[in-house]
Amino acid sequence: MGKPILNQINVVCGDVDASMAFYRRLGVEISDARVWRTSTGGHHASSSQQPTDQALAFELDSTAFAQHWNLAWKERTDLRGRVILGFRVTTRAEVDDVYRDMTGAGYTSLQEPYDALWGARYAILEDPDGVAVGLMSPVSPDKRSPTPNI
Repeated sequence: MGKPILNQINVVCGDVDASMAFYRRLGVEISDARVWRTSTGGHHASSSQQPTDQALAFELDSTAFAQHWNLAWKERTDLRGRVILGFRVTTRAEVDDVYRDMTGAGYTSLQEPYDALWGARYAILEDPDGVAVGLMSPVSPDKRSPTPNI
């Protein structure tokens, strides 16, 4: 099992557009092409910067979308401002291996490993202070699924 690498910070927003305006004003590059919207508004935005070993991806998600990819948050009303630290692993199987290792050591699961709609294998743990920690494999285009109707 390889060592997971911290490569993402995700903020759950009450209003993705307002949060985008704030972070853009601070200098974060968020291209309109990297914003996912439905008829109900913005639900996901990611910085233009591709993560490397020295850089982090920065993403914003609506509370509605966060409830879709983290079933432990379904129907919660206190998600605004939650932060998810993302760790990448090198294979789909490693998501399951790290998840089993961490939950086996007594750490809390928020979302068991599953094939996420964007095509990665994904799981979410909770650290001792309640911070959500995602484990994500590389994206496999053949594992993508339709976007949710939110």
